[in-house]
Amino acid sequence: MHVRDILAIKGTVLFTAMPQQTLDNAVAAMAENDVGSLVVMGGGKMVGMLTFREVLKAVHRHKGNLASVKVEDVMLSAPITASPDMETNELRHLLIENHQRYVPVMDGTTLMGVLSFLDVAKSVLEEQNFENKMLKNYIKNWPDEEGSA
Repeated sequence: MHVRDILAIKGTVLFTAMPQQTLDNAVAAMAENDVGSLVVMGGGKMVGMLTFREVLKAVHRHKGNLASVKVEDVMLSAPITASPDMETNELRHLLIENHQRYVPVMDGTTLMGVLSFLDVAKSVLEEQNFENKMLKNYIKNWPDEEGSA
């Protein structure tokens, strides 16, 4: 399975923030949309990622006062990215090695979507369930070898 397959299952809905947006507004958007990350867009392109990890660090650093903090001050300005042709196992290793839960999927300079570690886990589980079903069906319909020959 490839990253593009996971995106096809998940969909390509993107939740975004602007660099100059206040962090309290971005957190409200994350809560309202029940998402753990926002793509930070500037000048028509991705300029960073805001995840709950950066939010928690900012809450601690600013003692909960996020109204004066800008998204650009706390965002990941160079997040790791995945390509649509990347294999699922390669993506899992990339996420684990970089301690990231969210990854933007880029086709060249085009942002195709964002995948979470949960999206990846769901797709792997679905793929394994399908393979198990196919194997069980194959074994159930195993040809009788005694009758042939």
